[in-house]
Amino acid sequence: MSMSDNQLPTHIYVGTYTKTLPQVPANSEGIYLYRLDPESGALGLVRVTPGVVNPSYLALSPDQRFLYAVNEVLELDGQVGGGISAFAVNPANGELTFINRQSTQGGDPCHLSVDDSGRWVGVANYTGGSVALFAANGEGGLGPASDFHQHAGGSILPRQTEPHAHSINLDPANRFALVCDLGLDQVLTYELDRNNGKLVRKGAVSVSPGSGPRHFAFHPNGRNAYVINEIASTITALTYDAATGHLTAGQTVSTLPADFVGENSTADIHVHPNGKFVYGSNRGHDSIAIFAIDEASGDLTAVGHESTRGRTPRNFAIDPTGQFLFAANQNTANVATFRIDPERGTLSFAAESSVPTPVCLKFAWL
Repeated sequence: MSMSDNQLPTHIYVGTYTKTLPQVPANSEGIYLYRLDPESGALGLVRVTPGVVNPSYLALSPDQRFLYAVNEVLELDGQVGGGISAFAVNPANGELTFINRQSTQGGDPCHLSVDDSGRWVGVANYTGGSVALFAANGEGGLGPASDFHQHAGGSILPRQTEPHAHSINLDPANRFALVCDLGLDQVLTYELDRNNGKLVRKGAVSVSPGSGPRHFAFHPNGRNAYVINEIASTITALTYDAATGHLTAGQTVSTLPADFVGENSTADIHVHPNGKFVYGSNRGHDSIAIFAIDEASGDLTAVGHESTRGRTPRNFAIDPTGQFLFAANQNTANVATFRIDPERGTLSFAAESSVPTPVCLKFAWL
């Protein structure tokens, strides 16, 4: 079965931590595949691909023939820097077959994305703050990095004494890559030179000092976008010029209730497929923050919060049909499924599934 916006996904791949890190107890073996029950929203384990080191973030090629996983470590294969591993996907049963692995040339790669052609894979390295680009051949294998950019600078907080690239996303036209750098308090724009395998720096937009931009999401209209700021627990609304890749920062809103007291950091952000709502995850408050989008301005109005029924929702995913939201609770080893009210944006708890150290959820049609 091929991917379709009109069909509910049949399966979900889960990226995990296999090695214990500070404040991250790991109990995982590698990359997991779960079958999605379309009635209840529950997940049933299908298979595990063991022996993959810290495959914390995953990306599938547009045709779903190949899966790419970061190896989020400081050193790998005797080299300084983490890795990116390529796998072939068996379309009959979802089994993954290892193809090859390349160094990302930077420490702790934490996010990656595949361009619409399936030919180019971009990776963000958190430690040291850099991005790299890789060419994928027709069989899914990766060549060494075709381009690499080391960020420089910092911002106002002790955690921001150096750059920390945290995500890389392609725009809807597959022309520009938007990179959130938590250490710089910036979202950087690179033009993707697909002919030469290069990322060409075009500019950057700054958020409020001390915010720590982490993940990024486009609105379906392609004109509005949103960045979730990990340190400040905020979301900043952006407008996007598709012709130049230029971003302009606008409204910033808190992801937390006004009466919340305690430690919190945000993680992930997604826009509902109908374009009416933005969702962001809170780690500490352990909730999904829900916002309504003003159709004209793109500004956000708080709708409310929904508990994720676990701790540390690092990642969550909304299926392309907009029916379900899946929240991956990293530190309680469970994924909570919620039904989405398409008119109000609210979430209603549907199911809970046991998943070891879930960090990243990716939909598959098998």
